[in-house]
Amino acid sequence: MKVLVACEYSGIVRQAFRDRGHDAWSCDLLPAADGSEYHFEDDIAFHLHAGWDLLIAHPPCDHLAVSGARWFKEKREDGRQQKAIEFFMMLAEYPHISRIAVENPIGIMSTEYRKPDQIVHPWMFGDPYSKSTCWWLKGLPKLKPTIDVDTADKGEFVIHGGRKLAKWYSNRERKRDMTFPGMAHAMAEQWTNE
Repeated sequence: MKVLVACEYSGIVRQAFRDRGHDAWSCDLLPAADGSEYHFEDDIAFHLHAGWDLLIAHPPCDHLAVSGARWFKEKREDGRQQKAIEFFMMLAEYPHISRIAVENPIGIMSTEYRKPDQIVHPWMFGDPYSKSTCWWLKGLPKLKPTIDVDTADKGEFVIHGGRKLAKWYSNRERKRDMTFPGMAHAMAEQWTNE
């Protein structure tokens, strides 16, 4: 299966599919963190047309997530939020790929587009963390949990800016955008069974 992972520099999702024998490529404006040759350091729009069987997209959430709601007015006025909505929609509604999964945290796309098909957490796939992950799906089944980690243990927490956050989130910037390995492996297993 030909798989394109949009807006991924880490290679975690791409590699999960490659490990199962698929022709998987990632694409991001940043270079591949793992140095992989199976990565396009480019604008995703230039690669969507290449006959992919599956698109998994992680569009930036900076201007869409409710965690940044206090800046929405400014982002609407200067056009950043509209550009982010249009980018999300380009990926979610791309007409020439029959199987599409678009990921984002809880945010405005639930009203700007539609409610997500499902909301999952890393702990449902063996990684002991809470992180609400919304999936908008086209031609794909909902992900089924694989290893439900004890709900009492969702990882270590730190206090950041007066808020209790999972320790993985406190590393800020791009690290918090990475997909946890358990969810990546579930995608590779469940979304390629034909």
